[in-house]
Amino acid sequence: MTNHGQLSRRSLLAAAGFAGLAALTGCGSGDDGGDSKDLSKKQDGAMKDYRAGERFKATKALSFSVLHNNNPVYPTKKDWLFWKEVSKRTGVTLKPVDVPLSDYEKKRSLLIGSGDAPFLIPKTYHPAEVAFVSSGAILPVSEYVRLMPNFRDKVKKWKLEPELDSFRQSDGKYYLLPGLHEKVKSGYSLAFRTDVLDKIGVELPATWDEVYDVLKAVKAEYPDRYPLSDRWSTNTVYPAGALVGYLGQSYGVKAGWTYDNVTFDTKAKRFVYTGATDGFRQVVEYLRKLVDEKLIDPESFTQTDDDAVKKLLSEKSFAISANPQELVQNYRFNLEKQVKGAKIEMVPVPLGPAGEVVLGGARLENGVMVSSEALKSDNFVAMMQFLDWLWYSDEGQAFCKWGVEGVTYTKSGSTYELKPGISLMGSDPKAPKDLQKDYGFFNGVFTYGGSWDLVSSSFSPDEKKFQDAMATRKQLPIDPPHPLQSAEQEQATLWETPLKDHMNQNMLKFVLGKRPLSEWDSYVAEAKAKNSDRLADLHTKAYERYQKENG
Repeated sequence: MTNHGQLSRRSLLAAAGFAGLAALTGCGSGDDGGDSKDLSKKQDGAMKDYRAGERFKATKALSFSVLHNNNPVYPTKKDWLFWKEVSKRTGVTLKPVDVPLSDYEKKRSLLIGSGDAPFLIPKTYHPAEVAFVSSGAILPVSEYVRLMPNFRDKVKKWKLEPELDSFRQSDGKYYLLPGLHEKVKSGYSLAFRTDVLDKIGVELPATWDEVYDVLKAVKAEYPDRYPLSDRWSTNTVYPAGALVGYLGQSYGVKAGWTYDNVTFDTKAKRFVYTGATDGFRQVVEYLRKLVDEKLIDPESFTQTDDDAVKKLLSEKSFAISANPQELVQNYRFNLEKQVKGAKIEMVPVPLGPAGEVVLGGARLENGVMVSSEALKSDNFVAMMQFLDWLWYSDEGQAFCKWGVEGVTYTKSGSTYELKPGISLMGSDPKAPKDLQKDYGFFNGVFTYGGSWDLVSSSFSPDEKKFQDAMATRKQLPIDPPHPLQSAEQEQATLWETPLKDHMNQNMLKFVLGKRPLSEWDSYVAEAKAKNSDRLADLHTKAYERYQKENG
């Protein structure tokens, strides 16, 4: 375990006056604690015995700056009920630093680099925080989660330690507080025109072999059309990123949107180049078969989303990748207007050789970085307690998502219902008010993670059916921590993009028949010439080093 300083954790807690917190455990638990800094002089406004499940209330009026992703779908308003209610409940006034959604990452980097970043920097996707570690601009937040009982409680209760460990850097610390999910929330799968399947006498597929059979049956009925014409190929480096991603999941490999150049081989106890694995080749072979037999539109890997949807609506195709929102608000809504009797359903991700699995690590979401400048504040402890309550307590999460009971929603048991006249993402097109636009709730800056009851409380019937089916599946093993040192990171960065480009270009050539699969070994050799093995070795070395130093 990494040495965090000379003061014991017990003396640190006593100095900070947090006798109510439980004794802390060692590295790798999510309960890290104790650097050498005495926080006793940084408790201004803090609660002295703040516990999980208790509302944070500052002992004096405080304000904290927060980087705010100004979403054009619900542009920031100063009079949102969200801001007012946060102050009322906690005594904290949030001061948003608005940044346009389209410019968020660039502006965030500039603010951090110039030393002008707000104290709280949310909406950060791992591993984006890595770029700011070496400069010391952001805090190693794992050193301070002892101040966050709700965060620690959820990590322990939901057994999130292995996932959280994957965020650790070469010093054994992590620098991002991610959103925490009780269960994996899956996003994408195939949707089929069920009225067409009923007409030709086939059922919705449950496996990829059955997907092939269903597409063959549709092709036999409509020989002049492609049964599947897909989307999510533009505005991404990964062609057909959604389809290739959830297909890869079924073969136990990171592919499409989830692709990573390296994967941990649990048997060999080392990292390997993902694009050369047997699982990845099987994904390519399956797609090649669909293209070869004209079961999938070859334009699926290059066309715009609009073109793919137009083909579905004009009955040039009968299946497409979906997420629950697109299924209801786009496909079904428009099909019902254009095609009499049309019905479309989304299936749970079809099963493949890997069995009933989902990709590991998916229970962590984007999260919050904390500026190192915050540590200089007399209110630092109070700020960490506030962060813990707003983003990680059950009450704070429900508040961020649904608002104020009796004002924006009512609740019966675990069922939330919007008050009449309030809409959420088109739930009531005639409603005069919108939960996001007019009240500031369900804002992606503050709303993510939580218990399954809370996460599923906003599901449509279609999504609930899909997510309940997916929630029973087991996670694939999570890659163990393998943080690179700064010099290694610089080297890896030089190799990463050429290797991803090589994988993408050749995957497309193989799938579309422009390169025969007999040349697979040549493709792997070309990847080696682009340092695929050296990249895998670099990560293996980092894994072995981390194991030795942290146990």
